[in-house]
This record gives sequence, structure tokens and C-alpha cells, in this order.
Amino acid sequence: MRASIAAALPGLRASDAKVMRVVMADSAFVQSATTDEVAGRAGVSPATVVRAARAAGFHGFGDLKLALARASGQQPVPNPPDELTSQSTLDELCDTVLASHAASIRSVRATLRSAALRRAVTLLNSAREILVFGVGTSASPAADAAYRWTTIGCRAQAPRDVRTAQLQARLLTAEDVVVAVSHTGRSAETLAVVEAARTPTAARIVVITSFDSSPLAERADALLVAGGPDLGLQMGSSSSRLAHLAVIDVLHAGIALADLPRTRRALQASAEITKVHSA
Repeated sequence: MRASIAAALPGLRASDAKVMRVVMADSAFVQSATTDEVAGRAGVSPATVVRAARAAGFHGFGDLKLALARASGQQPVPNPPDELTSQSTLDELCDTVLASHAASIRSVRATLRSAALRRAVTLLNSAREILVFGVGTSASPAADAAYRWTTIGCRAQAPRDVRTAQLQARLLTAEDVVVAVSHTGRSAETLAVVEAARTPTAARIVVITSFDSSPLAERADALLVAGGPDLGLQMGSSSSRLAHLAVIDVLHAGIALADLPRTRRALQASAEITKVHSA
């Protein structure tokens, strides 16, 4: 790595060469630095840092950092800004979003309580029917959950229309479960569906959300908390969506293992259907 950069130095602009000399002198610093930080040390502009990386044969500053990490046998340690702004470069944007998503996944284990997870798996495994609901960025995880749990033998559905969801919730029984997915835990539509399920039938409520305290959390029989940092531009809910999908995957595995005969039957049916529709 050092040799290839040294070989490129003679053909670089003077300003680009300054950047590459910083890389050669302190690769550990560059691995964890932003473009602004590298630019400050090299005495050039942030745009020059990106240009220098490309001139040295990399796809961009992010690619340079990854190459340094691979060369050192370590994982990159991004140090992105806390929030995206109009001044953020594209490389900073990329590093920030990816770091946010990675942090969301890593933080799930710290906020996901084992007792609540066991409770949720028990409820879902024994449920006669499962109604999954979410709005906005939570709608896609809800749909994903319903489909994936159906493939392992659960009777799950995820209506997109709130009135349809409320009606279906009112028809549930105490043997059924509603899974409410909400970043804030305060979405009026999701709360309406949960209330419809609680009165008068007392269906069980599993909540997947980003915060311990919210109106939705107060209504949960099993509260599963997993979220992501808020970077502005609605990126908080975006990162949390990935954390919520991770929770759904954990539940999927737990339900599947809780009743293997049911899971195998459903997976066989799914495989047969997939085969029919495969070209």
C-alpha cells in the first residue's frame, strides 16, 4: 500500500502529493479522520483530499480508507460528523450514513431486553393470527415481517390502509397478536390500530420502537427497543428502520426454531411456489 502511494507521488499535483504524504506518514489517523481533518493536516481543501485519493488510484476518500484498513488488517473506524449539513461533502455523507446504519445494528443488543424478546417470541409462536402495522418508514418493515413470518407458517398480515387495519384489529381475539412498528412510538395511526385490538378483545401487543418511553410503549405486552442516531434529514428514522428489521429477523429465527415441524412445512410450500414462478 505504502509502496503504491509512493510510486504515484511523482505524477501528482503538489497539493495532491501533500495529502498522500499525510497518508503515508500517519495512515492510522487517516483511517479515522474526516476529509476536513485530513485537509487541515495537509494544508489543503477538503475537495483536494477527495481529488488526491482519486488521482492516487482510488475511487474516492472512502475507498482510500478501506484500502488502508485492509492493508493494516483492521476494520475502518469512521469518524463522521454528528449531523448532515449543506456543507457535508459526498464522501462525508456516505461515511455518515453508513456509520449511522452500522451503529444502529450494533446498538440493538444493548437495548433489546432478553425477557421482552422471549415474551415476544412466545406470544408470536402461539398466536392464532398476527397483525403487523406501521406507517411511513415503518410500513416496509411491517410488510417484511408479515411476509417472512408467513413463510415459516404463521398467519400474518400487514394491511397498509389504516381503516382496514383498525377493522381487522377489532376482529382479533385474545389468542391473537398485534405487532406495532414505530420509530417514535407516537404515530396516531399505529396507536389507533393498537387501541382497536385492545378493546374489547384484549389481543396481545408487541411493540418494536426506538424509545423506551412513548404512548405505544405504554401499551406493549412485549417492548422491543432498537433505534439509530438522528443525523437530520429524517436519517434517524432511516437508521432505526434497519434496526427494526434486525429485530424482525431475530423474531423470525426465534419463531422458526420454536416450532420446527410447522416451519419445515411452510418452507417446503414456499419452495414449491417459488419453483413454479421461477423462469
